[in-house]
Amino acid sequence: MLTSVRDQLGQALFRRVAGPDGPATRARIHDTPGPRWFGPDRPIRTVHGDASMFIGGLSALLLQSLHPLAMAAVAGHSGYRGDPWGRLQRTSAFLAVTTYGTATDARRAVDHVRGIHQRIRGTTAEGVPYHAADPHLLGWVHAAETDSFLRAHERYGAHPLDAAAYDAYVADTARIAAALGVIDPPRDRRELAERLSAYRPELRAGPEARAAARFLLLQPPLPLAVRPFYGGLAANAVALLPPWARGMLWLPRLPVVEDLAVRPTGQALTRTIRWAMHR
Repeated sequence: MLTSVRDQLGQALFRRVAGPDGPATRARIHDTPGPRWFGPDRPIRTVHGDASMFIGGLSALLLQSLHPLAMAAVAGHSGYRGDPWGRLQRTSAFLAVTTYGTATDARRAVDHVRGIHQRIRGTTAEGVPYHAADPHLLGWVHAAETDSFLRAHERYGAHPLDAAAYDAYVADTARIAAALGVIDPPRDRRELAERLSAYRPELRAGPEARAAARFLLLQPPLPLAVRPFYGGLAANAVALLPPWARGMLWLPRLPVVEDLAVRPTGQALTRTIRWAMHR
């Protein structure tokens, strides 16, 4: 009985994240022979294969929304409201193939994304032009994502890494970022922190960022029965944000509640996901 529940829960989660073609995609990524960008011992495989990514991914979206040009590109072209699960599944597939797939498939995935970025152009409500292929914007998206995934793993990962391994994780992600067009991506945790700080004068929580936060935190396209589960993940995604980012998004810190309830809930949820997905 318990095994059946575990399998059903794991399959439901995998379908949400990977889509209907998930099993075939997973088999192709992991079973196709050939050299990889990252060997089995690389930290990127440990971080990206952990259930902490559920929290880190949500936190990354909130953090990324604070750059008005990046948020304008997402709001105008990504379809995150009309097809949020499709966007999640495409992102999940990209992370999986660049982390675990063959070098040929990883390069093909990167080239596909670069082609999409080249076509995404527009102007913000204030009249500022943006282009998704702009290396500066790509650098922000990369830095926010890498920092969020790293800190989520450090807090909720099954086996947190030491400082040297987290530096190596940043170096691993830099390989993908450079392939996508980021110029001189950070290669250790110190450089990553410096890069995030350098972007701060450009950041603000405009109407689109606040709308995205409301959608992600309060209006997820999920059945009522699973919203408490999602709410626990969302609360931990907020708790993971840097204090300055929370302030911009008007998401106050409640230290006692977070320490006594939110963080233990996050640890319990990631353990449950890990158990269900056999990881």
